[in-house]
Amino acid sequence: MSPVPVPVPRSAADFTSDFSAAGLDGSLGPGARPALLLVDPATAYTDQASPLYAGVETAVAGMQRLLAAARSHEIPVYVTRVRFSGPGDGGLFARKVPATRVWHEASRWAQFIPGLGPEAGETLITKQYPSAFFGTPLASLLSAARIDTVLVAGLTTSGCIRATALDALQNGFIPIVAKDAVGDRHPQIHASNLVDIQAKIADVETVSWIEDYLASLPASPAP
Repeated sequence: MSPVPVPVPRSAADFTSDFSAAGLDGSLGPGARPALLLVDPATAYTDQASPLYAGVETAVAGMQRLLAAARSHEIPVYVTRVRFSGPGDGGLFARKVPATRVWHEASRWAQFIPGLGPEAGETLITKQYPSAFFGTPLASLLSAARIDTVLVAGLTTSGCIRATALDALQNGFIPIVAKDAVGDRHPQIHASNLVDIQAKIADVETVSWIEDYLASLPASPAP
């Protein structure tokens, strides 16, 4: 019997080249009516005592920049949180990932990272599963506001960001993931998910690119 070949570790650049050769290199381009969707900016990911601590301080800085830009250009802001309050909340997701206990309403780790919670006039979305769309009114709210582009930032890249970007696409909204305003607990998982998201789900851009895009939009008309 011949030996089973051992996979050779490959870089994100290798995968990008493979995807491009296979035709997985399309671009959506931004629309004319964007909104910022800030996914689960919770202290569970930044408090080193939390079981979900992920070392995502750089991503938090990117989220802060993006939120400031969204407010400066007066585009709609939607912020999500996860909340469990009793038995059965979270269903199989909570059963699969016991660490989701940090999302109980009494947990200090379920609170927003300072400065990243919604302000007056911004929309809070409460969810119990990875996608910001699943079991929430988000798609209806975006449609009612005539939003065509969702700028996605938050935590974490391989979980809630990926699920949210996919559901944005499937609901007819252009997803743009801010690669330096999302993060994950392992750099390789973060990088590989961004490559795959870019190939199949969303446009992946920098915070600087998004700032320039927002600056290029026509000014909102006076009320």
